[in-house]
Amino acid sequence: MLKYQDVAEKIKRTIYQQKLPKDTQLPNIEGLINQYQVSRTTIIKALNQLERHGVIYQIQGSGIFVRQPKKSGYLNFLESHGFSVDLNDLPGASQVFNVDIIEPDKKVKENLRCSDDEHVYYIKRLRYVDGEIYGFEQSYYRKKLISYLNKEIAEHSIFSYVKDICKISIGFSDKYFKAIKLDAEIAEYLGLQAGDPALCVEEIFYTSAGEPFDFSTIIYHYDNAKFYVQSHSK
Repeated sequence: MLKYQDVAEKIKRTIYQQKLPKDTQLPNIEGLINQYQVSRTTIIKALNQLERHGVIYQIQGSGIFVRQPKKSGYLNFLESHGFSVDLNDLPGASQVFNVDIIEPDKKVKENLRCSDDEHVYYIKRLRYVDGEIYGFEQSYYRKKLISYLNKEIAEHSIFSYVKDICKISIGFSDKYFKAIKLDAEIAEYLGLQAGDPALCVEEIFYTSAGEPFDFSTIIYHYDNAKFYVQSHSK
């Protein structure tokens, strides 16, 4: 984790642990520099990250303020820092069906830019939030970059493992959305009926160096999954 990301996490933790209400004014930049003993550049980058994530808002000439907290159980529709991270206000769990090493098919190879001799980890799991099925996920991780995965790791946050153990800096992602009707196989996983509607999201995650490492498809339960979007003017 980079220094500014660590500072951003500490500021966010303070806001949430102290349950600071909306529009609470935080210390100014100089105060935050003194509090966290980091450079001005680090504080500015941390604040910009928090603003992008909807935690704070900044008014030039007035200060830094707490933004309206998101409603419990809602997944940020635009951010890409991992399913477990964004829903950490509620207990989550994963039911993992398999963690296999396979040769990628054409679609996976294209999305992950795999070479002809590369293999990928294929993971299939159900994601739960507060005891309810949230979505059915199929993910492909490049073994070239993520050298080891197992079922125990997949039952928790793979992104935390990638960042903390594999020491990979996660950069950004591309998301593609479409509405679908469930086929019989996926409907059974979700406890729904074939033909029921669902939101299907395909996402490619990249390292901070721009190299794709994860291609995932999540099909969300139409009755349990909830989303929100926070925008800012910058």
